[in-house]
Amino acid sequence: MDTLSFKTKSVSKETAAANKEWVVVDATDQIMGRFCSKVAKLARGKYMPNFTPHVDCGYNVIIINADKVKLTGKKWTDHITLTFTGYPGGQREWNPKKLQAKSSRCYFEKVLKGMLPKTKLGDKILGNIYVYDGAEHPHQAQNPKVIDINALN
Repeated sequence: MDTLSFKTKSVSKETAAANKEWVVVDATDQIMGRFCSKVAKLARGKYMPNFTPHVDCGYNVIIINADKVKLTGKKWTDHITLTFTGYPGGQREWNPKKLQAKSSRCYFEKVLKGMLPKTKLGDKILGNIYVYDGAEHPHQAQNPKVIDINALN
């Protein structure tokens, strides 16, 4: 038995950068958490056959219609998150409706950041995700292909 034929090949940074593709995903009537977990897997590259954990080998993901995403139950108003600035009286609270009103990008970043690695690689992958409220986006020159997110598991 020749064991050299079973050698695992890792993707290098240069090879991964050359093979990056652009995809468009529609968020209309999608449930936020399930949708974002699939987008995080796409951006990380977990659906690719040559996935390497320490290299950014995923897609550049464009999310359109981000303002039409859904949350189950009463999470838009009842799910309160507290943050603290570090100064006296600096406790702030926000809910998804308040953050969505500010910008859809803010809320999607907050959700996706928790699903990606907490390293420099995670920050770089988060930079490969572009969120837009309407159906239009300025990335037509990259010739993105449309992916049905429901077809992914």
